[in-house]
Amino acid sequence: MPVSTTALQEVRQRDRACLEANNPYKQLQALHEIWPMVAEQYGDTLALHDPHYKPATTLTYRQLAAAIRTFARGLQALGVENRTHVALFADNSHRWFIADQGIMTAGGMNAVRSATAEKEELLYIAGHSESTVLIVETAALLKLLRDRLDALPISLVILLSDEEPPADDRLKILNFGQLMALGQDRPYTPVAIQPEDLATLIYTSGTTGQPKGVMLSHRNLLHQINTLESVVQPEPGDQVIGILPSWHSFERTAEYFLLSRGCTQTYTNIRHLKTDLKTVKPQYMVGVPRLWESIYEGAQKQFREQSPGKQKLIFTCFGLSQRYVENLWRYQDMKLDEPHLTTLRRLGSGLVALVLWPLHQLGKALVYGKVREATGGRVKQLISGGGSLARHIDIFFEIIGVPLLVGYGLTETAPVLSARRPWRNLRGAAGQPIPFTEIKIVDLETRQELPQGGQGLVLARGPQIMEGYYRNPEATRKAIDPEGWFDTGDLGWMSRDGNLVLTGRAKDTIVLTNGENIEPQPIEDACIRSKYIDQIMLVGQDQRSLGALIVPNLEALQAWAAAQALFVAAPGDDTPAPADCTAITLDDERVQKLFRDELSREVKDRPGYRPDDRVGPFRLILEPFAIENGLLTQTLKVRRPVVTARYRDMIDAMFV
Repeated sequence: MPVSTTALQEVRQRDRACLEANNPYKQLQALHEIWPMVAEQYGDTLALHDPHYKPATTLTYRQLAAAIRTFARGLQALGVENRTHVALFADNSHRWFIADQGIMTAGGMNAVRSATAEKEELLYIAGHSESTVLIVETAALLKLLRDRLDALPISLVILLSDEEPPADDRLKILNFGQLMALGQDRPYTPVAIQPEDLATLIYTSGTTGQPKGVMLSHRNLLHQINTLESVVQPEPGDQVIGILPSWHSFERTAEYFLLSRGCTQTYTNIRHLKTDLKTVKPQYMVGVPRLWESIYEGAQKQFREQSPGKQKLIFTCFGLSQRYVENLWRYQDMKLDEPHLTTLRRLGSGLVALVLWPLHQLGKALVYGKVREATGGRVKQLISGGGSLARHIDIFFEIIGVPLLVGYGLTETAPVLSARRPWRNLRGAAGQPIPFTEIKIVDLETRQELPQGGQGLVLARGPQIMEGYYRNPEATRKAIDPEGWFDTGDLGWMSRDGNLVLTGRAKDTIVLTNGENIEPQPIEDACIRSKYIDQIMLVGQDQRSLGALIVPNLEALQAWAAAQALFVAAPGDDTPAPADCTAITLDDERVQKLFRDELSREVKDRPGYRPDDRVGPFRLILEPFAIENGLLTQTLKVRRPVVTARYRDMIDAMFV
């Protein structure tokens, strides 16, 4: 079936209307040229709020633009010229943003990474990027790197803190205040930047081998700023919560875009997120699936703490509301797993939704409003990217009345390629291409384009595609063909209304001995619906069936055990069992049966279930997948090769 021209025309017409609206940034050559214009337009509107910095800091747009220009003048006074390479190793703060844009304003290019990354990775990036200037968050980080800096061409170091710079025979070291003082009265020297000039290097996570430096130009980043209004239409003064790493392409581009529209950005972190959501009451928030899952899990935890009577009411309301939204989606022809509904079936679903609507409104009044308040109660849109979103999370946010849009892209695409539009929010999809972007699906082997509905490799082309991998022409040639098509490495298909539907990563595909190809992510997304499963990673390459490593939710598991006068004794935990409970281990057959039943139910309830999706052997592990232990990326995606290597013996033993 061909892609519906009516649906695509609607999106393109709306996109065109947004693009034709007054946009003062269309003709800019470089990203940093935005901030003087923003300062003139929004002046005393609050731009950045950094409540957890010491001291807490706020900057208006006028103050932010002045700080960026002062930082740039300070760099120029120290010899930073056009196309100077600067390594910037720091985490979220107003000073990170000032440094990032100050470097570009001075004419430089930055290579960025978190201050908490491994020492060897930071040194590799500093060397590979050919940086001659190093900007670090603290003196402690400089001390960590110092013994190896003499082998690099770095001669100037800036601390983003106000600590006293350490004495050094070879390096010139200044702190933030000293640099700003140096640039205070010095005239700014304009720099000549072309759109194709390099703005930043963002290094991939490097789960296998050394990380690659993704070259993003000013043109790449400006394309995002000039087109994302086709998806999100913020208003000046709208509140934004920022929690993802500022140096990462997703959060970074979102900040550039939202600040260019006069929004107020508040920096937060996992520790303060719950409080800041209630205090700031944001209209927008950018996050990854794991963040929305944590909000869902927090709500589920609160529900389980209620009395049995209240729990029954809550889950009855959610059950009725789920029936309501699913019938509403059928009526609207917005069910991915039911694409060819007859008119009669759609009308029937519409009638069911009409009947259930009053009960859904009752749930809003009694239950969902309190859940919505946990997000601040004023959300216009949550914006999800960086991975696939589990179906039950999509449904949950729809039920509680918090709009959740999903976008898709990669670091190499600056990053947004497609996004669900508010007026065509097709759940389960990754959205339609944003303006000036082409996406096609090709056969993995022949690279021939597939018809609508055919599953294959996702290729993309557009102004946001990277310039290449820095100092790695071979990798660049593999990623971008002569016609400009970028190989995303993702698998997917196109719906009849032009929505991209992702099904997995080509390299993540698990091939069983019967030749069946299994995409693990959708099955994992289904499994974490279980309240007893906190995290899961499927395994089983070249085996007869799938297996799984499961991080259990110990709180829910202990509640289950207590109801049966049992106590689960975790290895290494000396907590004594309550007097009226019998201690058992994770290997106890009753615990194993619980997880077996949970896996079977959730996998079989997944749309499109096949017998080969069944999870066979599994092991329960107590170490969570986390950034700190190297098992998650900075955007909270499981580093599958790392997890597989760490648990290789356990995985092999599953299939003996």
